[in-house]
Amino acid sequence: MNSQHNGNKPTRIRIIERLVRAVVGWALAVVFCAGFPTPAEAADYSEPFRPQFHFTPATNWMNDPNGMVYYAGEYHLFYQFNPWGDKWGHMSWGHAVTKDLVHWEHLPIALYEENDVMIFSGSAVVDWKNTSGFGRDGKPPLVAIYTGHHTKKPLQNQHIAYSNDRGRTWTKYPGNPVLDIGAKDFRDPKAQWHEPTKRWVMAVSWPLERKVRFYASPNLKEWTHLSDFGPAGAIQGIWECPDLFPLRIEGKGGLEKWVLIVNVGSGAPAGGSGCQYFVGNFDGQRFTLDPGSPKRESELVSQGKALSQASARPAAEAALWADWGRDFYAAVSWNDVPKRDGRRIWLGWMSNWEYANDVPTAPWRSAMSVPRELALRETPDGLRLLQRPVRELGTLRGRHHRFGGGAITEANSWLREQALRGDSLEMTLELDPLAKGDQGLKLFLSSQGATVVGVNWEQGEVYVDRARSGSQAFHPKFPGRASARLPSRERRVKLHLLVDACSLEVMVNDGEQALTTLTFPAAAERGLEFFGPQTDTRVGPVEAWDLKSAWK
Repeated sequence: MNSQHNGNKPTRIRIIERLVRAVVGWALAVVFCAGFPTPAEAADYSEPFRPQFHFTPATNWMNDPNGMVYYAGEYHLFYQFNPWGDKWGHMSWGHAVTKDLVHWEHLPIALYEENDVMIFSGSAVVDWKNTSGFGRDGKPPLVAIYTGHHTKKPLQNQHIAYSNDRGRTWTKYPGNPVLDIGAKDFRDPKAQWHEPTKRWVMAVSWPLERKVRFYASPNLKEWTHLSDFGPAGAIQGIWECPDLFPLRIEGKGGLEKWVLIVNVGSGAPAGGSGCQYFVGNFDGQRFTLDPGSPKRESELVSQGKALSQASARPAAEAALWADWGRDFYAAVSWNDVPKRDGRRIWLGWMSNWEYANDVPTAPWRSAMSVPRELALRETPDGLRLLQRPVRELGTLRGRHHRFGGGAITEANSWLREQALRGDSLEMTLELDPLAKGDQGLKLFLSSQGATVVGVNWEQGEVYVDRARSGSQAFHPKFPGRASARLPSRERRVKLHLLVDACSLEVMVNDGEQALTTLTFPAAAERGLEFFGPQTDTRVGPVEAWDLKSAWK
């Protein structure tokens, strides 16, 4: 949760603002309780750049996913939300649920900013054993654990709230805060039940120190410090939004390792914010890295900056990145997905703090990635994260198109015959290694440019380049190129593309790498075209599906 503060305002203006918010909040509460539709229910989801199979709020600003928990047949998604505008501010928890990870139902705001305390990022759990005592009638409560960001003093601490009606209404715990170390930056708690030690464990980011702090509790109300992890990996940017979970290793018969997620506010490979991960073990007390993982033992953090002990200069980054694109941040996973399902599923915020407040969408701002299933895979470099779109997304598939493979000229003729457009599209394509040159696919094509997904075989990289694609003028840092290293230059590359109205998600080689990118093409810029160094360069096979809207 990246803090962004407005300047000091005159007391009279602040008082007027609080009165206006109180009146509007009361009016909204009356509307919701009276059974009138929420603003989301009136949205038609047909505005320019409106995603058709990604989650977006109907109106206003959204950032980090929060409180992700499965209960009673519903996946809950809470999210950082500004009820009063389309830029960051007045952080509250928006709320939506889905039964199939595809179609979403908007619900009223769950937790409002109140008494000069914003509701920053956090998590939610099902308290199956009612350790908190909040449950009633023999049913477990949902308990949200979130950061209270104090707007009148430099303080962040951890609060809880609970629900006894499947998350529809929430009561803030009168004993808040439940964890306070007196720090200005201390946020984004991710809690879970740790069965081996029969207690709750929680990871909290300590941003300026580039650490994750681990705590334990018998009841979600009283927390004891266990250990700290960090600095390690990428430390140029502040650490935020941690997650910790066991994850199966593909092809190893149920063997698991623990993964620690740490999102960084700046310093990601493509610039700005990004999501890194660590693989290791968690014993209920501390997280330890596997041998060969990125380390920072020889470096210091001073006044919020990473310094080398030898030179006192900013340290070079060494990290494992969950996504190499520009627009994947604050990713966290769902708690309490049933064991019979067996999946670890997450999603992230599709934006970047360098320009998030300025992207050219209205009346909403920001979208989430599609939910992705996670696993680990053994590679020559060690265990690496795999990400694949959840299988449920296939329910949106419409018309199917297939090209068996051939020269670029044949492939482009096929594209024209099929009348494929990059509006709402899923595509897989395979590319054979070349001695030199680039090959790939141009999307959102017009006479002015395109968004390019390509493979550079000489450099051994796959990339997404939006430097000449659509609207760019809204922020000088938006144009650019993102790339990820290919594990091998000798084997065929398979690309899995998800193309929506303003976004592109690319999964490489069955999810070994991911690149998530926003792009804002004009309405007419929806053409597709394969490219390569020669007209007879081979492309394919290719499969594509038109995707139906999840909102209509």
